[in-house]
Amino acid sequence: MGTKWKSSIAILLTCSILFTFGVIGLFLLGDYGYYFAHKNYFHTSDFQYEEVDQFTSYFIMFEANDKTLKEAMEGITVTKEEIEEHRYRYGELPEQLESINQRYEELIQNALDEDNQEVADAYIKERDAKINDITKNFESDEYVEGKIIKEKEEILKEYYKEREQYRSHYNQLKDSFQYYFTETTTGKVYTNLVKNEKEASVSDINESSMLFYSNQLFGPWDIYYDFSDEAQSMLNLEQIELEGRIGIPNNLSSSNQFMDRYEEYKIQQIVFWSITAPTLLALFLSLFIFKKAKKTRAEVMRWKKYYDKLPIDMRVLLFGISMIITAIIVVVLVQEMHYITHSYIPDIIFGVIIFPIGLVLTLIQAIYLLKTLKDWKTLSGQWKQSLLYKGFFILRKYLVKLTDKLKEAFLNQTTGTQIILIFGLVFILGFAAVFNVGHPIHNVLYIIFLGGVGIPLALLIINKIGEFNRIVENTNELAAGNLSHNLEVKGNTVLAALADNINVLKQGVKQSQTEQAKSERLKTELITNVSHDLRTPLTSIITYTELLKEQKDIGEESAAYLEIIDRKSKRLKILIDDLFEVSKMASGNIELRKEKVDLVQLLQQALGEYDDMINESTLQFRVSHDDPPLIAVVDGQKLWRVFDNLIGNILKYSLEHSRVYINLSAKKGKAMITFKNVSKYELKESTDELFERFKRGDTSRHTDGSGLGLAIAQSIVELHDGELEIDTDGDLFKVTITIHVQD
Repeated sequence: MGTKWKSSIAILLTCSILFTFGVIGLFLLGDYGYYFAHKNYFHTSDFQYEEVDQFTSYFIMFEANDKTLKEAMEGITVTKEEIEEHRYRYGELPEQLESINQRYEELIQNALDEDNQEVADAYIKERDAKINDITKNFESDEYVEGKIIKEKEEILKEYYKEREQYRSHYNQLKDSFQYYFTETTTGKVYTNLVKNEKEASVSDINESSMLFYSNQLFGPWDIYYDFSDEAQSMLNLEQIELEGRIGIPNNLSSSNQFMDRYEEYKIQQIVFWSITAPTLLALFLSLFIFKKAKKTRAEVMRWKKYYDKLPIDMRVLLFGISMIITAIIVVVLVQEMHYITHSYIPDIIFGVIIFPIGLVLTLIQAIYLLKTLKDWKTLSGQWKQSLLYKGFFILRKYLVKLTDKLKEAFLNQTTGTQIILIFGLVFILGFAAVFNVGHPIHNVLYIIFLGGVGIPLALLIINKIGEFNRIVENTNELAAGNLSHNLEVKGNTVLAALADNINVLKQGVKQSQTEQAKSERLKTELITNVSHDLRTPLTSIITYTELLKEQKDIGEESAAYLEIIDRKSKRLKILIDDLFEVSKMASGNIELRKEKVDLVQLLQQALGEYDDMINESTLQFRVSHDDPPLIAVVDGQKLWRVFDNLIGNILKYSLEHSRVYINLSAKKGKAMITFKNVSKYELKESTDELFERFKRGDTSRHTDGSGLGLAIAQSIVELHDGELEIDTDGDLFKVTITIHVQD
C-alpha cells in the first residue's frame, strides 16, 4: 500500500510539474510573446512610443519653441475678467470687510482681556492693512492688475524651475539620437548631423547608417507636459509643425543606455523563446499522463477519511486558500520569468518547486470535497460540527448583548421615539416609491405624499443636522481655546440641553483661565517686588561684611564665621539677581538692544572667559564651527549670557575626564548651536522639568548655582524668536539653540 501511495504521489507531482511549466509558457506567450517577436529593441513599443515620442516632445520644448523666462514675463497680460475674479474672489467689498473685522475682533478682544495692549495694537495694525488692501482692490484696476502680474510671475518662475529638471534627460536623448527636422511653414532646419546644415539632408539618416530610423511629423500637440496648466496657458507657444527623420546611428557608443537595452533585449529574446517552446510541449505531455492516471486517483481517495476529520467549513477554507496561493505563485512566476536575466533565477526555481506541490494539494482537496457534497446523508451532520454553525450561537449571544445596548441608547424616550419615527417615515417614503410604477394616479398620490411628508421631514433632518454640526463646531473651537461665542439654545430638546451644558462649561473654562492668568501675573509681580526689596538689606550685609574682613583684630573663629557669611551672602545675591531677571523676562518687561553680531566671535569670547577654568578642569572641549562671520541681529549681551550659563553648567555638572562638544553651523537661514556633555549626576527628570525654576542637575544641591540658568537661557532665546531644546539619552546631555541669521 505504501509503495502504491508513493507511486501515486510521484505521478501527480510529475503531472503537476509538467503542467506548471506549460501554464507558465502560456502566460509568457500571452503576456510577452508580442514584445519579443520584434526584430530588435528599437522596433518595440517601449522604445518607439516612449523614448522617441519623449525626445520629440522635449525637442519642441527646448529647441524649436523655447521661450526665456524674461520673454514669458514680458508677455504676461491681464484681462478684465481676471481683475473682476480677483476682486470678487471672496465676495463684495462689504462682505470682505465684515469678514476681516469679525476675524480680528475676537483676537483683539482677547488681547485686551489679558491686558496686553501691545498685542492688541499689532492685531489692529494687521487688520487695518488688510482692510486697506481690500479697499484698494475695489478702487483701482491698476492695483489689482499689479497683484495679478506678480502672481503670474511667480507661477512662471516655478514653471521654468520645474522644466529645468527635464533638461538633463533631454541632453542624454540628444546625444543618443541623430535627427534632421524641417519646419513645414518656414523651412528652418534643425539637425545634429556631423555635416553642416547646408550639406546635410534627411537622406543621411538611412538604413545603412542607422540601427533604427523613422519618419516623424510632430508639433506642440506632442509636447510632454507635466507642469501647471495655468503656466502653460501664459506662454502662448507658437503653433509650429516639424517633419523629418530620427535615428540611432550604427557607431553609437556601447556604453550608451540604448545600446545596453539593445543587447539586453537580444539576450532576453533568446532566453524567452528557449523557455517558451519546451514549456508548451510540457503542457501537452502533462495532460496525456493525467488522462492515463485513473488508478492513481483511486489510491488518493483512500486518504479521504483523515481529511474528513476537519470541520466542513475549515476544509472549504483550506481549499480556497491553497487555490489562491497556487494562482498567486503562477502570476509571480510569469512576472519574474520576464526578468530571468536579472538575478531572479533562484526565485523562479523555488516557485517551480512549490507550485506543483500546491497544485497537487488543491486537486486532491477538490476531489475530496466533491465526494463529500455528493453524500447528502452525512453532510447535515458535518455542518452541525462546523465552526460557522458553532459561531452562529456565539454571535446570537452577542446580538442579545447588542439589544441591551440599544435599549440603553434609548433611555431618553423622547429622543428614541423621534429617531424611530424619522427612520420609519424615511422607510415609508422609499417603500412607497415602488408603487409609482403602474397607474398615473399613483405618481400623483406619491408626489402629494412626498410634498406633505417628505419635504417637512427633510427640513427637520437638515435642521437637526445643522444644530448638531453647530454644537460640534463650537466644541472644536472650545477644544482649540476659542471661548468667545456661546451656542444659541432653542427649544427643549436633547441637543438644546447639550448646547446649554456646553455654554456652562465654556463659561467655567473662561473664568478659570482668567483667574489663572491673574494668579500668574500676581505671582510674577510678587517675585519682582520681593527680589527688589531683598536687594537693599543684602547690599548692606555684603558691604559690612567687607568692612569687617578688613579689621585686623578679629579672631580666627570669627574670621571663619565671617567668611561663611560673605560666601553665603554673595551666593544669595546671585540667586536674587537671577530671580529678578527671570521675573522680568516672564512679565515681558525687558528691552532687547539688537545689533549685528558675529555668533562665532561671540561664542569664542564666552569660551575665552572660562579659559582658565577649562584648562584647570579634566574636561576636553571639542569646538567646531562654520567659517566666520556668521551674522545675526541679536542682543549680544543677552545671548552672551546664554552661552555663559551653558558653559558654566558644563563645567559644574560634567563627568570628570569626559569630552564636551560644541558646534555652531548655519543651514537654511538658521544658526544651530549645540552643546553636548556627559553629566556626572543621574538625569532622572524629563527635559521639560529641567526648564523649571530652581531645578538643578545636582539633586543634593551641593554645588553652587540658583537653578535658574536654563530658565533664563530659554527666556532669552525665545525673546529672539528662537528655540532652545534639551535632549537627554542616559547621562548624555544635549542643548540645541536655533536662531535666525542673515543670509
